[in-house]
Amino acid sequence: MDITDPKDVVRLGYDAVSLRYDEVYGAETKYDSLLVDLCRRVPAGGTVLDVGCGSGVPVARTLAAAGCRVAGIDISEVQIRRAREQVPQADFIRADATAASFDTASFDAVVSFFALIHVPLAEQPPLLRKIAGWLRPGGCFVATTGHVEWTGTEEDWLGGGVPMWWSHADAATNREWITQAGLVIEQEEFIPEGRGGHALFWAHRPGSPG
Repeated sequence: MDITDPKDVVRLGYDAVSLRYDEVYGAETKYDSLLVDLCRRVPAGGTVLDVGCGSGVPVARTLAAAGCRVAGIDISEVQIRRAREQVPQADFIRADATAASFDTASFDAVVSFFALIHVPLAEQPPLLRKIAGWLRPGGCFVATTGHVEWTGTEEDWLGGGVPMWWSHADAATNREWITQAGLVIEQEEFIPEGRGGHALFWAHRPGSPG
């Protein structure tokens, strides 16, 4: 199959290796400390959007168990099907995040782990602006982004026989984009992975909640 649209590469790649991805990256325990911090920031019964929710584990499941109302969005049909099975108390939508629409100021937090790096560079700043608009004043945004600029493909991703595609801006550019979207960055970290890694940003929409 000749696939030229990178979003199709991403969608079909996650369709093919959904289970394998969770096994390789330890779905049950990854993001533990991040989710503890996030749960402290979201008010009781608060609403959270997970952009690039994958199979729903652990992010949506942990947040739902903490009493949050969780919505997840992902481009992969297989990931969304598994998320609905594993976290039935959350709402999941199969869609391209860049084309998604939610009401203004409808979430107390938006989280996106290892998903923005699969969005074409030109579409990342507009998506960040949309995310900022979806947040309530004071709402929290936490996301991983690229740390070093790179766009490319791995032909046999995770040994699953399918390609995967990424598009990273560097950390300074991501910092600028998040700020230009109208968010205030509180903290930035480096998350190592293999010989490289990613940037992790904590930010919020200015203003006081409700």
